[in-house]
Amino acid sequence: MRDGDVRRAAVAVVACGLLLAVLAACGAAGGGRGRDGATGAGAEGGSTAPRAAGATRVPGVADRLQRRIPAASRQVVAVYGDGKDSADATVVLYARRGAVWERVRGWRGHNGKKGWTAEHRAGDNRSPVGVFTLTDAGGVLADPGARLPYTRSADFGAPRWWARSHWHDFDYVIAIDYNRVKGTPPDDPTRPEGEEKGGGIWLHMDHGSGTSACVSLSRTAMEYLLRTLDPARRPVVVMGDRAALKA
Repeated sequence: MRDGDVRRAAVAVVACGLLLAVLAACGAAGGGRGRDGATGAGAEGGSTAPRAAGATRVPGVADRLQRRIPAASRQVVAVYGDGKDSADATVVLYARRGAVWERVRGWRGHNGKKGWTAEHRAGDNRSPVGVFTLTDAGGVLADPGARLPYTRSADFGAPRWWARSHWHDFDYVIAIDYNRVKGTPPDDPTRPEGEEKGGGIWLHMDHGSGTSACVSLSRTAMEYLLRTLDPARRPVVVMGDRAALKA
């Protein structure tokens, strides 16, 4: 996980889903709990995502993915990747009021260090393109007032042999329902579609670079999402690079 040294490369392998005795990462099963082990930091504030004023569709999302947003959903976290092979992204929360999707707030963030893919596999260092529900949350820290079911556990903590900058990656997490069992803690290692498809993909706190497959945001952004995403509003994440979202 560290730039330019062997240890960083080794941690990246852990975080991408290879089976290890003590840690399952980014979709792998093993003795530990599943998690994506690399993160990214983003500057909060200005957003380059499409504006939502008066939009009856989620901006920047074409029919193929738009149709996959459940009719009952009233909250969408849209992740606009800067490019297919880029780790940089803009994350925007939209709320549906009547027929209109309104932009609520946006942040800079990161996605997989190698970008995006429509066929995510464990260890590819790319985030999956698609529409996924958001049903469960948790982390090392106490519940900040989350509306989603929240599991607090020290087991979320990043291993202390990771770089210090990564130690708080999982203080707050929101599970992205990709190859996981809904209604379980985010670090449940069960992979219904098999280990090769990857998993353990989360929204979580960042540290300034790309991830193994997760989407990472600032602490302020994570706290806001935890306090805002409401199970009654059926929140989903729509994620991908801009070209894939428009395809």
